[in-house]
Amino acid sequence: MKTSEKIRNFIKNQEGLRLNAYLCPSRVWTIGWGHTGAEVVKGLVITKEQAESYFRNDITIHENNVSRLVKVPLTQNQFDALVSFEYNAGYGNFSSSTLLKLLNQKKYNEAAAQFTRWVYSKVKQPDGTYKTVALPGLIKRRNYEKGFFLS
Repeated sequence: MKTSEKIRNFIKNQEGLRLNAYLCPSRVWTIGWGHTGAEVVKGLVITKEQAESYFRNDITIHENNVSRLVKVPLTQNQFDALVSFEYNAGYGNFSSSTLLKLLNQKKYNEAAAQFTRWVYSKVKQPDGTYKTVALPGLIKRRNYEKGFFLS
């Protein structure tokens, strides 16, 4: 399966286009529309065309991950929601998630309820310590993904 244009646009909107590398809230160097990897380092600057290339490659990777990990039939909207989730949360988190375990047991509604558990990130505090907090952007994203999955 391939993602729809609607979810691709949603992911881009949620990630935002950044042509200069930055540290995301999870302290990972990121560039473009949420692209991470060994090549993304402090000071890296790319063009919009490079960002688009990264995005196309990243989407394909995440589509393949979801296709490989999910063992039950999916609708287009379910697939799209899972790719958006995996794009943001990452392969390791998705592959070991209760969401995936429930889904592969054909417990679609219970799996959908798991989206909203993934709204937390460790955020550096002014005193240098880290605190786990629910991020408003993740709350909005997970609610959309859950709704899309259930539609």
